[in-house]
Amino acid sequence: MQFLKTLFWVALAVILVLFSRANWEAVTLRLWGGLEVDVKLPVLLLGMFLLGFLPMFAIHRARLWSMNRRLEAQARQVTAVQNVPLGPGHSPAPDAPQEQRVATDAKAWPAT
Repeated sequence: MQFLKTLFWVALAVILVLFSRANWEAVTLRLWGGLEVDVKLPVLLLGMFLLGFLPMFAIHRARLWSMNRRLEAQARQVTAVQNVPLGPGHSPAPDAPQEQRVATDAKAWPAT
């Protein structure tokens, strides 16, 4: 499985390099106040991808962090409740030994 993951990432990297090489042209961006910036097209595309991806990734990680905090708090609470002594006069019930049961057939087989 690790081989397939590595193969996928290598193939993706090769495709991105070929795309970048074929489209390595300057693009002029007109900004405010008459400013113009020349940027290579693959760099512009990477910047736009990161501009859209990073905020959503940050929100996703923040929600995971929040959920993990809630789950850990819940687990600590459950552990604390299980470890509370019952008090005087209340001892936990001892585990009853399990009876050995043997499956038997109550009906007698007819003799042939």
